[in-house]
Amino acid sequence: MKNEQKVVGFAQLGDPVLRLQSVPVDEFNSTATLQVIKAMMTALSNSNGVGLAAPQIFESIRIIIIASRPSKRYPLAPEMEPVLMLNPSFEVVSQTTKKEWEGCLSIPGIRALVPRYEKIKINYFDQQGILHGLVAKDFVARIFQHEYDHLNGLVYLDRVENNKDIISEVEFQKMMDLECSRQ
Repeated sequence: MKNEQKVVGFAQLGDPVLRLQSVPVDEFNSTATLQVIKAMMTALSNSNGVGLAAPQIFESIRIIIIASRPSKRYPLAPEMEPVLMLNPSFEVVSQTTKKEWEGCLSIPGIRALVPRYEKIKINYFDQQGILHGLVAKDFVARIFQHEYDHLNGLVYLDRVENNKDIISEVEFQKMMDLECSRQ
């Protein structure tokens, strides 16, 4: 990793790395790239997160992992295998947007209602440099857009339309517990 700092946590809101425009990955199988990917996989598997962008582990390069799975933070999340995406981009398939709750490993303790496109087409390279296309909708599309924002120096709070749409994690958990008990 370029940054010699050991990743013991995630870059937190206010750290300059979260506001940088990330640079593309040039060498998909370089030692540096492989180290970042390994650090990201470890960090994500040790968290209750459903996605991670390289800037969150202090690396301003264009790498995302999306890995939806039910957890305490996202009890209703669909299950999917982790997908590693290098130099991702996306196109809007449907202009329909929906506000849903989001949180972030880099902004602990709060949640907010964030509008996102419901259906997108993601283009990305895998670790071997092969280009892939993936149509994502609903929660998985949301995860991708959230992580993609990190690559462009944005955090989900930048997308909030009204400050009244921001709540504490404690209150969010109460809502989730109630919703889960109804199912």
